[in-house]
Amino acid sequence: MKKELRFGFGLMALILVTTAIFMPWTSMTNGHLGLLMLSLVVVAIMLGFPTAFTLMGMGVFFAWLAYNSSSPDLAVRQTLDLMVQRAYAVMSNDVLISIPLFVFMGYLVERANLIEKLFKSIHLALARIPGSLAVATLVTCAIFATATGIVGAVVTLMGLLAFPAMLRHGYDIKLSAGSITAGGCLGILIPPSVLLIVYGATAGVSVVQLYAGAFFPGLMLAGLYIAYVILLAKWKPQLAPPLSAEERIVPLPPHNRAVAEAHGRRALPALLTALKGRVNAGVPAGVILRQLVVVLLPAAVWFGGMGLVYKSVTTPPEQLDISGLQEMGSGAAVAAEEGAEEKAEGVSEPPEEDEGKAEGVKEPPADSSPLPRAGEGPSPPTPLPVPGEGSTPPEPVPAPLSYWIVLAAGSAAVLFFYWIFDFARLEIFKMLLASFFPLAILILAVLGSIVFGLATPTEAAAVGSLGGILLAAAYGRLNLGVMKESVFLTAKTSAMVCWLFVGSSIFSAAFALLGGQELIEKWVLSLDMTPLQFMILAQFIIFILGWPLEWTEIIVIFMPIFIPLLAHFNVDPLFFGLLVALNLQTAFLSPPVAMAAFYLKGVSPPHVTLNQIFAGMMPFMGIQVLALALLYLFPDIGLWLPRVLYK
Repeated sequence: MKKELRFGFGLMALILVTTAIFMPWTSMTNGHLGLLMLSLVVVAIMLGFPTAFTLMGMGVFFAWLAYNSSSPDLAVRQTLDLMVQRAYAVMSNDVLISIPLFVFMGYLVERANLIEKLFKSIHLALARIPGSLAVATLVTCAIFATATGIVGAVVTLMGLLAFPAMLRHGYDIKLSAGSITAGGCLGILIPPSVLLIVYGATAGVSVVQLYAGAFFPGLMLAGLYIAYVILLAKWKPQLAPPLSAEERIVPLPPHNRAVAEAHGRRALPALLTALKGRVNAGVPAGVILRQLVVVLLPAAVWFGGMGLVYKSVTTPPEQLDISGLQEMGSGAAVAAEEGAEEKAEGVSEPPEEDEGKAEGVKEPPADSSPLPRAGEGPSPPTPLPVPGEGSTPPEPVPAPLSYWIVLAAGSAAVLFFYWIFDFARLEIFKMLLASFFPLAILILAVLGSIVFGLATPTEAAAVGSLGGILLAAAYGRLNLGVMKESVFLTAKTSAMVCWLFVGSSIFSAAFALLGGQELIEKWVLSLDMTPLQFMILAQFIIFILGWPLEWTEIIVIFMPIFIPLLAHFNVDPLFFGLLVALNLQTAFLSPPVAMAAFYLKGVSPPHVTLNQIFAGMMPFMGIQVLALALLYLFPDIGLWLPRVLYK
């Protein structure tokens, strides 16, 4: 029997034996039935039964037991009503509409065949860094995960592209496998992540804030991966041999080679010299101009962006024209108010000297007229100057010192960039323009519109789907077969997620009906834990659950158990969700379920074993634990951006 099977069966036996020993079989209550249902559903999922239908089946059966204990005659009808109500509640959740749209965008971007060009250009750009192939793999995975969010697609494609290249250059099998699987799993955390949508719908947390909060933790985790690979390659070069000088050579097109030979290797001065020369090094002026536009693009983007920032920070605050508004308690309003009060006094009893007269309304005194006399009473307020009517426009606000510091540092970096920017780097930059920047525009359009409140996640996902179609069309990959396959895979994935939601909703309702949630809450509260101890316990349980279960099962089964306890320990559900998303990276990197390992094994050479892939994952799992600790110790890593944008 394989080690993975022994581990799985041993874990299932441990769960069953523990349940058999500690379950009070002679005095079973409904709460104990709920705990029995929880342990049985974990064992059933580990045996390979479909998760969604296992949850539904267990939920329906134990819900019938709960209803049958109180009203046997209505148990069947109440159970069926519960199924219908829960299914309808899930299907009417607007947040879930974004899932098929994001998945569809991911499949289209995957089929646009951008990842091969992206990996090659990043690899050449990072060729001088230790472990450049592994670093380029992690960077490519992070970028592609942001565009797709589909773990299986990223791991499979990088297994086909990067794994053979790393093995061919003498890279260690474990390091290569760990880099691909860890980088591919970044799509779980980095937006647009389906996990964050599922957690938001389960916990009632804003998906927009979750996306904003997960941005920096995702970058931090990717940065820790890259730092580990660079340090390991520097410490043990035999694990990741550097590329030879011949492999770092970038072939130049004939026109750029002619300019470089005539005027030097630095791109900007050579092109300017060739443009103003009479002969132009034998290259047409139009070709030189096109190359010059590409070279000047980074400077144009930097100074154009800083110009927009300068305009934003120096714009004076808008002054509202309130000249037409009457100040309360002044002018005619005060006089009218006084006149109204005196009229009201006229309805009172007549004075003593007029006792013989008939009761009636007194005449107001002559000096209590509602209109002020000329020269008397408070003067009307002076209106504010209205722009455009002879008033001076407001002066611009001076830019803060931090702006000038950033501008100076960035400008110095731009100058240094052009000092080292030769024609070889120009070719790499053009490759990045053709592969990375279309993806960057798509990512900014989708995530930027969500984070800055310009669109809901569903609307942004629809825009992303259209962007995926346009990308596939621009690269000549859009045809009926691609559309048909993408739609089929999207429907398959979306159906799986939606049925999971239905099953988890029925399961959670049955668990609550049996009192299992209440029993767990009483047990946790009886431990008298501090918030820190509760967070450590919760994350440890989720970490352990990531070994036998996938993230979908952990979110839909166990999050409804943890979420009600957060208020007692004063834990922000948004922060808890970020910790869970970072923790659930282990669900794809931990055996025996570790789906990323099986994705990679399916496309790896025959001599690469599953145990080698598992061993390569272990250091990256340790990095995930370190990132989890950093996020807990410094919560502003995840909470700063949502606080700035939305509070």
